[in-house]
Amino acid sequence: MREISTSVTFEIKPGETVPMRIARGSRLTVHGTAVWATRSNDIEDYWLVPGDHLKLRERERLWLSVEGDRPAHVVFTILPRCDERAMHWLSTRIERLAQRLRAGWRTV
Repeated sequence: MREISTSVTFEIKPGETVPMRIARGSRLTVHGTAVWATRSNDIEDYWLVPGDHLKLRERERLWLSVEGDRPAHVVFTILPRCDERAMHWLSTRIERLAQRLRAGWRTV
C-alpha cells in the first residue's frame, strides 16, 4: 500500500488497482483518462474524469483503478493544515506592517 505524504504525480496502468493511505489532507486531480476511486468510510464510489478533483481526508484509505486501455496520471497535492495557513497569514500581515512602518520613517 502506497502512502501519500507529499505532493506527487504517478501513473495508473489499465487493469491495475492501486491501494493507498493518505497521510495528510490532499487533493487528487486526474489527468489522461477516467479513474474509479473507492474511499474508506464512504459508501459512494467516484468516477473521476480528467480535470476532476477529489478532496481527501487525513488517514483515509483509497483504492484507484482505470478502465480502458489508456493509463491515467493522478496528482496528489498536499493541502496546508490550519496552523500552516494561520502562520502564513500572520507572517504576511507582519511583513506588510513592517513595510508600511519603513515607508513612514522615510517620509519623516
